[in-house]
Amino acid sequence: MAAKENSNSDSRDSEDVSSSQSNVKVPKGFQWLRMMAAHYTGSLDASEEKQYKEFAEQRTKLTECERCEDYRNWNLRFSPTVLFLKDHITKLGGKVGPQNIFCDHCDEYKAGGFSPDHGILLCQNHTYNKLHLEDTLSHELIHAYDELKFHVDWMNLKHHACSEIRASNLSGECRFMNEFVRKLQLNFTRQHQICVRRRAILSVMGNPNCKDQEHAARVVDQVWDSCFNDTRPFDEIYR
Repeated sequence: MAAKENSNSDSRDSEDVSSSQSNVKVPKGFQWLRMMAAHYTGSLDASEEKQYKEFAEQRTKLTECERCEDYRNWNLRFSPTVLFLKDHITKLGGKVGPQNIFCDHCDEYKAGGFSPDHGILLCQNHTYNKLHLEDTLSHELIHAYDELKFHVDWMNLKHHACSEIRASNLSGECRFMNEFVRKLQLNFTRQHQICVRRRAILSVMGNPNCKDQEHAARVVDQVWDSCFNDTRPFDEIYR
């Protein structure tokens, strides 16, 4: 995402945010420093202040995107879990990589998402470090694996619940230290199961065919035993 080369000084001091983020030309270098100084000294009029805030938001999104893509690329090269899942997806005739694993800004508070038609979304503004993205990417890759292996009907609540149970169970997002940091949970014997069930219910609640939390919980409980114990393509819970 480099600046366009142009003889005009303003063009040299600005850069285009990638089309996946925005088409706004964002100032950088001295031009941005000058605008920041004017903002903090109250020298901008109302329209300039609005433009400054838009630029600041776009700069933040650009930084988040670059960081997210760096974390994604690192995990695609070095994460044992991601590489293992990629290999098994390839064996099923699928293909995952930067071409269908996208970083973008998410308005909802979530870490990622999966679409059979479009690929994997990583929420760049809710990604904290490489290990957090590894958990998120592993979760979504398990959905991709399930889509190819089991031909999931995502509008069928039992299908959806089963894949969510498996993804939270196998991705690492419910390992003890994650839960301890997030919620200071101290249930040593059952915390993993509690986390998996809670996250599966929250995900199923987002399905248009789900009526409410009670409905989601009932569906998750109906498929719990078979889906929690199904660790394919792993031999056991790896993380």
